[in-house]
Amino acid sequence: MLRVIILGAAAGGGLPQWNCACPVCQAAREGSRVSPQTQSSIAVSADGAHWVLINASPDIRQQFASTPALQPKHYPRSSPLSAVVLTNADVDHTAGLLSLRESQAFPVYATRRVQRMLAGNAIFNVLNQELVARRQLVLDTPQAVLDANGRDTGVRVEAFTIPGKVALWLEDLGAANFGSVPEDTIGLALSAEGSHSRLFYLPGCAALPDDIKARLAPQDSLLFDGTTFTEDEMIACGVGHKTASRMGHLPMSGEGGAIALWQDVPLQRKLFIHINNTNPVLLADSPERAFIDAAGWQLARDGMEFCVE
Repeated sequence: MLRVIILGAAAGGGLPQWNCACPVCQAAREGSRVSPQTQSSIAVSADGAHWVLINASPDIRQQFASTPALQPKHYPRSSPLSAVVLTNADVDHTAGLLSLRESQAFPVYATRRVQRMLAGNAIFNVLNQELVARRQLVLDTPQAVLDANGRDTGVRVEAFTIPGKVALWLEDLGAANFGSVPEDTIGLALSAEGSHSRLFYLPGCAALPDDIKARLAPQDSLLFDGTTFTEDEMIACGVGHKTASRMGHLPMSGEGGAIALWQDVPLQRKLFIHINNTNPVLLADSPERAFIDAAGWQLARDGMEFCVE
């Protein structure tokens, strides 16, 4: 059985975003209709004692502090953190690594492409590589997640490429698709050893070809990219000029949106994660929330826990 904790459910900047006065952010500040959320990350465990972090959010200190399962258990220093797995090189998913530099041993799993990006940015050298090994994720092959000493955590991961976009800080504005290559964005199928049910984690996804949908079985669960409700949400809110597609995300709604594209795939549970601060589904009484409820979707939220058996 795989135990899952949602550490953060929001997209970059969290909720409320520091400089945003949109209706959703204002509601979060007032404590009405929506609760504040930190930037997206989850933790999974096969035994409840050894935890694998999926993406290292800039809010990681707050997330660990509010999650008893991830707090130190032994004097003077210890951590239930056994490994970190990255789905891309976005700041929202890697900046938290810098807060994990206090002489703690754990490996970082990522694709060869993302490992090169980390190696090319000297700031990540604060993670002592004698303690923090950098291990490659093998695509399309289930592999055991091992801790720093090579012990099996009981967590299994299969990484696969999905349509996406290179991290914002690495964009090449003169190149096709801003210089993106397939290994820039991956999805993960997570499970516990011996389990037949899996959790698919895709916090960023720009398109949904049939071969990705075909990976999932009815007993599986899905955490999927819920950044915006509509393609032009950021523009309509007056807080940005980019569409969902330009940012490398599928909107929830519309003929080519996530809800429509997933509707023919029966699953144990379907949840949206990586939800932008402008997304009206965050407001419990909004028609957009009613729409996703009627479609059989839930919203991930900070502190949510569930099991994949």
